[in-house]
Amino acid sequence: QVQLVESGGGLVQAGGSLRLSCAASGRTFTSYTMGWFRQAPGKEQEFVAHISWSGGNTAYADTVKGRFTISRNNAVNTVYLQMNNLKPEDTAVYYCAARDRPQYDYWGPGTQVTVSS
Repeated sequence: QVQLVESGGGLVQAGGSLRLSCAASGRTFTSYTMGWFRQAPGKEQEFVAHISWSGGNTAYADTVKGRFTISRNNAVNTVYLQMNNLKPEDTAVYYCAARDRPQYDYWGPGTQVTVSS
């Protein structure tokens, strides 16, 4: 079992950068695949990125590939999402999630990212 808390959200202008952090607590943090998802008002939740427990395997949604980078530091139980060249359409609540099986079982409360024109 793991608990997750996101931080680092805020208001930025288009073209700016932001780094989200996800602090995890749990005795088996390094065993979990970690993912970032986002949801804008009136839209379905969408996958953003995920990273394996070792950090060796990553994947990104086509909409963020080349702009966002997911990483993790298991020594401090933290997963990051570096977001560059932000666009207004990136505006959403961003959620950190963890899994050790096909479904994501653990979710953070989310952090708001707003990108102005």
